[in-house]
Amino acid sequence: MLKYKRVLLKLSGEVLGGKQECGIDQEALKYFVSEIKSAYDKGIIFGIVIGGGNFIRGNQFIKDSIIPKTEADYMGMISTVINGIALRNAFNHYGIPCKLVNSFPIEKIGEMYNQANVEQYLHDKNILIFTGGTSNPYFTTDSAAALRAIEIGADLLVKGTKVDGVYTADPVLDKNAVKYEKISYDEVYKHHLKVMDLTAITLCMENKIPVAVYNVNKTGQLLELLEGKNIGTIVS
Repeated sequence: MLKYKRVLLKLSGEVLGGKQECGIDQEALKYFVSEIKSAYDKGIIFGIVIGGGNFIRGNQFIKDSIIPKTEADYMGMISTVINGIALRNAFNHYGIPCKLVNSFPIEKIGEMYNQANVEQYLHDKNILIFTGGTSNPYFTTDSAAALRAIEIGADLLVKGTKVDGVYTADPVLDKNAVKYEKISYDEVYKHHLKVMDLTAITLCMENKIPVAVYNVNKTGQLLELLEGKNIGTIVS
């Protein structure tokens, strides 16, 4: 039995970089499509927001740079489109219908976000790949994920990371860090936990959309999470 039926999955661009951590690793691409397909085949409706950090991260890029943050953020938005094209073709290769929907005009590659079209595509069981972030500088793809989750009426926003949930501190740096199985939005604010940026958390809290954080590199856990098993951390 599925606990969640309509899901917004947020993937960082870095995960598509695989072991090389930059560009697009073909094996990483196949892995994530396979993980999503296993849940899609069970009847889960997916929207995906993809980051672009495997090509450029705006905040890091502007350090000691002649390029201002606004322009660096636009470069980051374009990098999400590159990742979206790769994902779309990978899904198509495995016979999964999908659409690339962008937040700004880019006609030859994908279409602009339109609520009526999005609802029809989801009804027709297309996976939707949302690229371009919010189309505005100073907003992260976390915020874009929260926005799209609200717009598609998602039961859950899933954030795939390199760790298996939310901890009291960075588990890589602090061996005494303790994992939360469940945590409230208020506790995220109170303890300054880096689940998502605060804009994204606020949007999810105000619209009552729970957030699940799990380790994307553990095979089969996405489906188990969506079936309601105790995977990762739930913020609600």
